[in-house]
Amino acid sequence: MAFFRAILISALLAGVVAGAALTGVQTLKVYPLIFAAEAYEGTGHGHAAHGASNPIQDKNTRAWMPADGGERLFYSLLSNVLMCVGLGLVLAAIFALRDVADWRQGVAWGLGGFAAVHLAPALGLPPELPGMPAGALLARQIWWFSTALLTAGGIALIFLSRGSLWRLLGVAVLALPHLYGAPHPANLDSDVPAVLAAEFVTASLASNLIFWVILGALIAETMARLGRTDRPGCA
Repeated sequence: MAFFRAILISALLAGVVAGAALTGVQTLKVYPLIFAAEAYEGTGHGHAAHGASNPIQDKNTRAWMPADGGERLFYSLLSNVLMCVGLGLVLAAIFALRDVADWRQGVAWGLGGFAAVHLAPALGLPPELPGMPAGALLARQIWWFSTALLTAGGIALIFLSRGSLWRLLGVAVLALPHLYGAPHPANLDSDVPAVLAAEFVTASLASNLIFWVILGALIAETMARLGRTDRPGCA
């Protein structure tokens, strides 16, 4: 019972803190770049222009979006916290099985999660601003998911296995999705300035790096403290 209690409490605590931190960094560094890029959509140049539109039809078919300001911030915070708690449950279960002892080991695992989920996929499919060209959605989703899984497997083979052969296999697994190549559109023309796109990639990766470090460190430290208090003789 104490095993599941430690996993749940650690994931909830770390998820809320990491989700709040992620939202704060995104609000300061990421969202302003998205708002700036939205000004280039529908300017009549490049791929963003789709000809004349019907305002009534656009109003009826446009997907719901939270209003700018407090509403958008609330929904961003809510989605980030839920995502972080979900990832936190996975990390906490792994930490319990691997007997991760302190926050330093948690940070190392967090860096591995960042590399698998964000850094490796970004080498082929960098984070995209509104108005930027993109390949077919399904193809991109399949490549991203495959890259994240293969990167996680490659990291595990390199750092958790014994023997040079397994580590070499891990390196090959890491390289496999990039040798295959990510799906890209035939036309790469965009109205979004290149410097804005580059800033967005940097800000997105930096915000997710901060989130993974906080998540890994907090889960590891919380589980270690709960493990000590759950031992017989502890108050």
